[in-house]
Amino acid sequence: MTTTTPEARAARAALLFAAFYAAHEVGDHWIQRHGDALAKGQPGAEGRAACARHVATLTAAKAAAAAAAVAVTGMRVRPGRLAGAMLADALSHYVIDRRRPLARLADRVGKTEFYELGSGTAAPCGTGAYALDQSAHITALWVAAITAAR
Repeated sequence: MTTTTPEARAARAALLFAAFYAAHEVGDHWIQRHGDALAKGQPGAEGRAACARHVATLTAAKAAAAAAAVAVTGMRVRPGRLAGAMLADALSHYVIDRRRPLARLADRVGKTEFYELGSGTAAPCGTGAYALDQSAHITALWVAAITAAR
Protein backbone atom coordinates (compact mmCIF):
# COMPACT_ATOMS: atom_id res chain seq x y z
CA MET A 1 0.00 0.00 0.00
CA THR A 2 1.30 3.45 -0.86
CA THR A 3 1.37 6.38 1.52
CA THR A 4 -1.71 8.54 1.02
CA THR A 5 -0.80 11.78 2.75
CA PRO A 6 -1.25 14.92 0.66
CA GLU A 7 2.52 15.42 0.67
CA ALA A 8 3.14 11.89 -0.61
CA ARG A 9 0.56 12.31 -3.38
CA ALA A 10 2.10 15.64 -4.36
CA ALA A 11 5.57 14.10 -4.47
CA ARG A 12 4.31 11.19 -6.60
CA ALA A 13 2.50 13.55 -8.96
CA ALA A 14 5.61 15.72 -9.37
CA LEU A 15 7.87 12.71 -9.90
CA LEU A 16 5.57 11.10 -12.44
CA PHE A 17 4.93 14.36 -14.30
CA ALA A 18 8.67 14.95 -14.62
CA ALA A 19 9.20 11.39 -15.87
CA PHE A 20 6.28 11.56 -18.30
CA TYR A 21 7.28 14.99 -19.60
CA ALA A 22 10.91 14.02 -20.22
CA ALA A 23 9.84 10.81 -21.95
CA HIS A 24 7.27 12.71 -23.98
CA GLU A 25 9.94 15.06 -25.31
CA VAL A 26 12.23 12.16 -26.22
CA GLY A 27 9.44 10.02 -27.64
CA ASP A 28 7.77 12.77 -29.65
CA HIS A 29 10.97 14.22 -31.10
CA TRP A 30 13.78 11.63 -30.99
CA ILE A 31 12.17 8.19 -31.06
CA GLN A 32 9.26 8.84 -33.41
CA ARG A 33 10.01 7.71 -36.95
CA HIS A 34 9.94 10.53 -39.49
CA GLY A 35 7.58 8.59 -41.73
CA ASP A 36 5.17 8.07 -38.85
CA ALA A 37 5.32 11.78 -37.99
CA LEU A 38 4.32 12.61 -41.56
CA ALA A 39 1.64 9.93 -41.92
CA LYS A 40 -0.03 9.75 -38.49
CA GLY A 41 -2.60 12.42 -39.30
CA GLN A 42 -3.53 11.00 -42.69
CA PRO A 43 -6.91 9.33 -43.20
CA GLY A 44 -7.14 5.59 -43.62
CA ALA A 45 -5.30 2.54 -42.41
CA GLU A 46 -1.82 3.92 -43.11
CA GLY A 47 -2.44 6.98 -40.94
CA ARG A 48 -3.97 4.94 -38.14
CA ALA A 49 -1.07 2.46 -38.20
CA ALA A 50 1.54 5.23 -38.18
CA CYS A 51 -0.16 6.89 -35.23
CA ALA A 52 -0.47 3.59 -33.36
CA ARG A 53 3.25 2.84 -33.88
CA HIS A 54 4.16 6.28 -32.58
CA VAL A 55 1.91 5.99 -29.53
CA ALA A 56 3.28 2.51 -28.76
CA THR A 57 6.92 3.66 -28.76
CA LEU A 58 6.03 6.85 -26.90
CA THR A 59 4.15 4.93 -24.22
CA ALA A 60 7.06 2.50 -23.86
CA ALA A 61 9.38 5.47 -23.30
CA LYS A 62 7.02 6.89 -20.66
CA ALA A 63 6.78 3.51 -18.92
CA ALA A 64 10.57 3.20 -18.85
CA ALA A 65 10.94 6.74 -17.49
CA ALA A 66 8.32 6.16 -14.79
CA ALA A 67 9.92 2.84 -13.82
CA ALA A 68 13.36 4.45 -13.60
CA ALA A 69 12.06 7.37 -11.54
CA VAL A 70 10.29 5.04 -9.12
CA ALA A 71 13.30 2.73 -8.86
CA VAL A 72 15.79 5.52 -8.24
CA THR A 73 13.68 7.37 -5.69
CA GLY A 74 12.07 4.41 -3.98
CA MET A 75 8.71 6.17 -4.40
CA ARG A 76 5.83 3.74 -4.14
CA VAL A 77 3.06 3.87 -6.71
CA ARG A 78 -0.08 1.84 -7.27
CA PRO A 79 0.65 -0.16 -10.44
CA GLY A 80 -3.01 -0.32 -11.46
CA ARG A 81 -3.46 3.44 -11.18
CA LEU A 82 -0.23 4.04 -13.05
CA ALA A 83 -1.23 1.65 -15.84
CA GLY A 84 -4.70 3.18 -16.10
CA ALA A 85 -3.32 6.71 -16.21
CA MET A 86 -0.80 5.73 -18.87
CA LEU A 87 -3.50 4.03 -20.94
CA ALA A 88 -5.66 7.16 -20.80
CA ASP A 89 -2.64 9.27 -21.78
CA ALA A 90 -1.84 6.93 -24.69
CA LEU A 91 -5.42 7.14 -25.95
CA SER A 92 -5.42 10.93 -25.68
CA HIS A 93 -2.09 11.10 -27.52
CA TYR A 94 -3.50 8.98 -30.34
CA VAL A 95 -6.60 11.17 -30.68
CA ILE A 96 -4.58 14.40 -30.62
CA ASP A 97 -2.04 13.11 -33.14
CA ARG A 98 -4.70 12.06 -35.63
CA ARG A 99 -4.88 15.86 -36.14
CA ARG A 100 -8.50 16.26 -37.24
CA PRO A 101 -9.89 16.05 -33.68
CA LEU A 102 -7.47 18.76 -32.53
CA ALA A 103 -8.32 20.95 -35.54
CA ARG A 104 -12.04 20.56 -34.75
CA LEU A 105 -11.43 21.45 -31.10
CA ALA A 106 -9.42 24.51 -32.14
CA ASP A 107 -12.29 25.57 -34.38
CA ARG A 108 -14.86 25.09 -31.61
CA VAL A 109 -12.95 27.27 -29.16
CA GLY A 110 -12.14 30.00 -31.68
CA LYS A 111 -8.49 29.04 -32.25
CA THR A 112 -8.62 28.17 -35.96
CA GLU A 113 -6.53 31.18 -36.96
CA PHE A 114 -3.88 30.27 -34.38
CA TYR A 115 -4.02 26.59 -35.40
CA GLU A 116 -3.29 27.58 -39.00
CA LEU A 117 -0.30 29.83 -38.16
CA GLY A 118 3.04 28.88 -39.68
CA SER A 119 4.12 27.65 -43.04
CA GLY A 120 4.16 24.13 -44.38
CA THR A 121 7.94 24.31 -44.56
CA ALA A 122 8.04 24.83 -40.78
CA ALA A 123 5.73 21.90 -40.10
CA PRO A 124 5.39 20.12 -37.85
CA CYS A 125 7.41 22.39 -35.51
CA GLY A 126 6.92 26.12 -35.62
CA THR A 127 3.21 26.13 -36.37
CA GLY A 128 0.12 26.97 -34.36
CA ALA A 129 -1.04 23.38 -34.84
CA TYR A 130 2.20 22.12 -33.26
CA ALA A 131 1.87 24.51 -30.31
CA LEU A 132 -1.71 23.41 -29.65
CA ASP A 133 -0.71 19.75 -30.12
CA GLN A 134 2.04 20.02 -27.53
CA SER A 135 -0.08 21.96 -25.04
CA ALA A 136 -2.80 19.29 -25.29
CA HIS A 137 -0.24 16.53 -24.74
CA ILE A 138 1.29 18.28 -21.73
CA THR A 139 -2.13 18.77 -20.20
CA ALA A 140 -2.81 15.04 -20.66
CA LEU A 141 0.54 14.26 -18.99
CA TRP A 142 -0.44 16.38 -16.00
CA VAL A 143 -3.81 14.60 -15.74
CA ALA A 144 -2.06 11.22 -15.97
CA ALA A 145 0.44 12.18 -13.27
CA ILE A 146 -2.16 13.38 -10.77
CA THR A 147 -4.37 10.38 -11.53
CA ALA A 148 -1.53 7.92 -10.98
CA ALA A 149 -0.47 9.73 -7.80
CA ARG A 150 -3.75 9.05 -5.96
